[in-house]
Amino acid sequence: MTTTPDLFSPLTLPNGATLPNRIAKAAMEENLCDAGQMPGARLVNLYQAWADGGTGLIITGNVMVAPNALTGPGGIVLQAGTFDTSGVEDRFKKWAKAAKSGGGHLVMQISHPGRQVFAAQGQQPVSASATKVTLPGFESLFETAHALSGDEVKEIIARFAETARLAETAGFDGVQIHGAHGYLVSQFLSPLTNLRDDEWGGPLKNRARFLLEIVRAVRAVVAPGFSVMVKLNSADFQRGGFELKDAKQVVKWLNKEDVDMVEISGGSYESPAMQGRTIDGDASSTLKREMYFIEFAKDIAGVATMPLMVTGGVTKLSTANMAMETGSVDVIGIARALAYQPDLPKQWQAQQNAEINWPAVTWKNQTFSALAVMSMTKAQLHRMAAGKRPKAKISPALALIKDRLRQKKQTKQYRNWLAGQA
Repeated sequence: MTTTPDLFSPLTLPNGATLPNRIAKAAMEENLCDAGQMPGARLVNLYQAWADGGTGLIITGNVMVAPNALTGPGGIVLQAGTFDTSGVEDRFKKWAKAAKSGGGHLVMQISHPGRQVFAAQGQQPVSASATKVTLPGFESLFETAHALSGDEVKEIIARFAETARLAETAGFDGVQIHGAHGYLVSQFLSPLTNLRDDEWGGPLKNRARFLLEIVRAVRAVVAPGFSVMVKLNSADFQRGGFELKDAKQVVKWLNKEDVDMVEISGGSYESPAMQGRTIDGDASSTLKREMYFIEFAKDIAGVATMPLMVTGGVTKLSTANMAMETGSVDVIGIARALAYQPDLPKQWQAQQNAEINWPAVTWKNQTFSALAVMSMTKAQLHRMAAGKRPKAKISPALALIKDRLRQKKQTKQYRNWLAGQA
């Protein structure tokens, strides 16, 4: 009889690196850059709080591989030449040092948004094909993407590799390639957004080529002990899109690519399952209230040879323990709960069965609901970045308004910076 690993037992990854426990701070978009899309004191403060909280694996919010491809105007950019400017490398090193000070394994999430770019940012969106994000009532927020040429695809692959190389130079322990939530890698994987008929489109093997080539390019430029992870959708939750059977096949291919961990997630801007909701009713019955993607992980665990991480909805120690007891999960990813209680892992280890109760957002419009949830989380991140404790109660409407105003200001600053990059 095998024993299920304890939540606070160490985990050795395929590359030999060891996580001190099985709790991960999953990626959350911080939008906390300093001028020039650089990290600064605010990010140091925020990640110091999580490091002090006892998290075994810390994954940053998405760091962008190209200056004209950001999920939000306050995002960090790391690309070739970034460290040529005096003092910039030290900024990344200070960020890494703070995040690792508690003994956790630090991973930089690296990403390209593809078509999921707000038009107000002044960027030309790109994607596998010339498609557009469709949100009823919000069509004007997005533009039709430029279909990438073969050479442009290869250039973006090289960008992922260079960002990973620079992350290692700055002291990060690994990278996570963002292949979920409808961003560019996910757009290549989905038959709804990848309409190509060349080597990058058509059958799943071709649609997965972009992700596999990124993994290979990254692995080729980093040390063997540097962790390479992938965040993958279990499904898009859109009819005719990327499905569970597709995810299982992609994981089979990733088994052969020296990947150290796969995080299971789901959804996109058009179907925000990562907020515990899904537009497609057929999928909603599969999602659990407190562990959105656990059922999918059980299936994927049957084919995966690398450790699996599942994120989504965990607020209680009992839920995390139940997930571990399934035997299909190696790491429990926690996002929003750590924005409300950064020392939750230490509380749990001390047998304090703390749980997080955030205000429910029950608005009829799912898009506004998802935006409000994210805005509430960002409000807590901004408090910690300013050296304050998270707030016990926060208004969804007020958080959304403040976030929109902040984003408007950041967008103006970002567009001015981007104009200087030309």
